[in-house]
Order: sequence, then structure tokens, then C-alpha cells
Amino acid sequence: MKKAAVLVEDLYQVLEVWYPYLRLREEGFNTILVGTGKKEYKSRDGYLAREELNIKDAKASEFEAVVIPGGYAPDILRRFKEVNTFVKDLFDSGKVVAAICHGGWVLVSAGILKGRKATSFSAIKDDMVNAGAIFLDEEVVVDGNLITSRNPFDLPAFCREIIKKLKEK
Repeated sequence: MKKAAVLVEDLYQVLEVWYPYLRLREEGFNTILVGTGKKEYKSRDGYLAREELNIKDAKASEFEAVVIPGGYAPDILRRFKEVNTFVKDLFDSGKVVAAICHGGWVLVSAGILKGRKATSFSAIKDDMVNAGAIFLDEEVVVDGNLITSRNPFDLPAFCREIIKKLKEK
């Protein structure tokens, strides 16, 4: 069964964690909440998520995809070398790297945006562009194995493209 990591940290955006987590499960993928070692994380609204795997134990070779949700969690996630390395290793291996909303901050810190088409929440557009992205204001942007979206309203298109890409492999 193909495995997909969904990154989680405090102040995550509820829909951007749980919608992809559950949609991928519905499609038969083994989705795993990967955190930074705290065991439990609270969303911006106080909704609890339990870590299923510590990023220190996550091996990119064992996953087919990573989903990077938004909220303010990406600003915490990007501070962990292991998170940035995990995302970059998946990206460099041609595996699916999907980020929505503020999740683009992790893409910036992982150093994978130069010359790539991408989108994000409008507030981090400058960060994305300064990291070398070709920014497009669209509900979902697919550039090879990189899939990005802007906000929770884009989740149907975001998940559809992730599932499509995973089924191609």
C-alpha cells in the first residue's frame, strides 16, 4: 500500500490536514500524520491531531507523497532540518510534494521552488517568488511532481490532482 505523509504541527489549518488525510485514505493510500515529536498538536481552533510518526523516523524512500498543510504550522515545521530534508528528498526522487496555503513556506525552506510553477496563499506570494517560483494565482498548479493550491476552497482540486498523480505512478 502506497504511503503518504501529512505533516502536522501546532496551529495547523483543520481542513488542510484532515481533508487530504481522509481523501487519500478513501482512495486506499496509507496516510500518516508526521510531526516533529510532540505527540499531540492543536489546530488554530484547538482541534487535536495525534502524531503517528516522528519526522526523525520518517524515511523519504518509504513514502510516495508528502502533503504540507497550511495555517501557521508551516512556520514551525520549516524550522526543523529533518522536515526540509524529507520534503527535498521526496521532491528530488520525483515523488509527489503537495503544499496548500502557507505550506509553501516549507517549500521555500526546502529550496525546491527555483524555476517551478507554484501557487500559495496570497500573503506568502513574495516569499514564493523570492525563492524562485513562477507564481500563478490558480486553484491548483501542477508542475511535474509539485502540486500547490491557495486555500481551503481549493481542496477538491488539490486532492484530485494529488490522487491523479499518485495513481499514475
